[in-house]
Amino acid sequence: MITGVLTFVFFFAIVGCVLYGRKLIRTEKVDAVFGNPERAKGGVHWVIVGSSFLLLIWLYYSWDIAKSFFPKSANELCQVGKVNESLLGLKYLFPIEQRQFKSTAIIQKETENLNEILLEINQSDLKNQDKNTLISFIDKTKKTIPLLTDENLLENETKEKIDVLAEKIFTLSENFSKSDFPNESVEDEKKRIQEANQEGTWSASSTSIENTIEIPSIPKTKRGLKFQAAAEELNLISDEFFEIRNHNSQYRNAYDKLSKEIKDFRSDLNSSDEIVSSFAKDILKIARRIEYASIFPPNALVNMQASIEKFDEVQNKEQGGLRWVDIFLFPSGTIISSGPSCSEQGSGRWLPKPSDTLNKFVLMMNPNVGFKQIPLIWYEMMDVSKIIGFILPDWIADILPGEYPVHNEKGEVNSNFKSKVLSFVTGDFELFKIPIPTGHIWDSFLRVFLGLVAGIIIGVPLGLFMGLNRFAKGFFDPLIELYRPVPPLAWAPLIISVLGIDNFGKVFLLFMVSLSIMIISARAGASGTQLSKIHAAHSLGASKWQILRHVIFPNSLPEILTGIRVATGMCWGTLVAAEFLAGTTGVGFVENVAKKYFQYEVIWITIFIMGMLGLLFDITIRKIIDKTIPWRGKG
Repeated sequence: MITGVLTFVFFFAIVGCVLYGRKLIRTEKVDAVFGNPERAKGGVHWVIVGSSFLLLIWLYYSWDIAKSFFPKSANELCQVGKVNESLLGLKYLFPIEQRQFKSTAIIQKETENLNEILLEINQSDLKNQDKNTLISFIDKTKKTIPLLTDENLLENETKEKIDVLAEKIFTLSENFSKSDFPNESVEDEKKRIQEANQEGTWSASSTSIENTIEIPSIPKTKRGLKFQAAAEELNLISDEFFEIRNHNSQYRNAYDKLSKEIKDFRSDLNSSDEIVSSFAKDILKIARRIEYASIFPPNALVNMQASIEKFDEVQNKEQGGLRWVDIFLFPSGTIISSGPSCSEQGSGRWLPKPSDTLNKFVLMMNPNVGFKQIPLIWYEMMDVSKIIGFILPDWIADILPGEYPVHNEKGEVNSNFKSKVLSFVTGDFELFKIPIPTGHIWDSFLRVFLGLVAGIIIGVPLGLFMGLNRFAKGFFDPLIELYRPVPPLAWAPLIISVLGIDNFGKVFLLFMVSLSIMIISARAGASGTQLSKIHAAHSLGASKWQILRHVIFPNSLPEILTGIRVATGMCWGTLVAAEFLAGTTGVGFVENVAKKYFQYEVIWITIFIMGMLGLLFDITIRKIIDKTIPWRGKG
């Protein structure tokens, strides 16, 4: 229901915002010339159009719209898939979905194979006697084919079996078009519905929250029951048909005689006649393939083909509106059957449905479930004393005069002022509790934030120093340029091996990524400051520190903040890779585990989380840019 409402909301949002945008273009007076950044400001309605269009595409290609408006369509298409699977083997023999009869294709292929062997024998250095014997085997093999394709040699019993099966399919077609097919009793109907309800509902994958069935295979509707009953009967007919062999007495005698001659000929050969034996073996293989194949006279299966085409026409008609649902609401695939089970084949399989993804996301947010017993994002109550103990260094207590308390003869320890100060700086006391974020998302966020901040704190001053001092540029530039071109993933195994798989190793890797970017950005900003502004500051009597603070640094801010945006994206990409390699928490860890178990919803959730967190960082930096350097692009 919610998906259906959202579908209409997104559709009308797109239409309404497009109409509003066109109206605004006609009525709005734009004084800014082409190229002026002011022309790109605003346009919230186009943001709504883009977002709604993206979500609508997701709903459509994940088949969530089909699931919302036609929740039983997957179950019915499952039964249709069973029918198609039953017909697949029979259709394969006829020019229905193929270009020619299967018998014709087999005869052509095996004749070509025999001719190739004949050519190789003629071009070989074999003895004439051996050549003649092998050529006679080829001729005899070719002569067995007319014994199978001659309608006069087709046995009456085989004809009757084929006609009986064709009549069964005709009868099935006639019954299939009836509304009461199959005749199901009330008790059987109740039992079927009960079993279907126990089986569960249509879900996106085997990792669904509700059940472990991707597509329910027990028919839930009358139409589904009709197709399932037809599929069961067609399976029996197909099994009976493929047991039929057009092996009349003349062909059987000719094949048995040929097979015996080739075996006797190979047994009489010496070990040095390996090539001759190989040719004879290949000829016997072809003779056996012809014997095993379902080769019939060209007109023997006319009724069989007509019956299959008739049933195919009837079953397409009986699908009714389900065919249009399949065509329009199941893009890039459909529901297929494989034995008793059914599955999604197409975009709906690898693109999870928003409804299932949202359910999985809510479940992973639950602190009692989470992912590997850790929620995506939650909070825990932490005593403020722990924060104080983390901030204050322990040596504060060590520098105080006096000694720490020693136990007395009774084994008692009486605290003094110094021990109380130590308890305070180490957080070994109780104050009051405050909520602290925790979970996979928070761990990843904190790692990126710490690595980025460390890179900014060290990289920006160093970059400014390199942009203003030739010693700093000459000394640090080779060091920076030596490691900067190396991909972060190349450093990851080394850093994690040396510093461990805990947070310090990952934060240090992110620090390395952001450091080089911030140094390059700050250096470019410092060296790009207009000389006229520096001369103006000198002429006004400004000191070096004032020039750095009021001229060089403000002029470097656009480059620095742009570098922060670039470093943020690089840090996120590197973090996920680092958590892939080693980690027990974080968004990358979640995706890595989900990948191993083909949990597509979880993978898409992690992709969405990373995108949203990256967007949050970027929007924050853009706001900072707008507030701190409003002169950008105007001077």
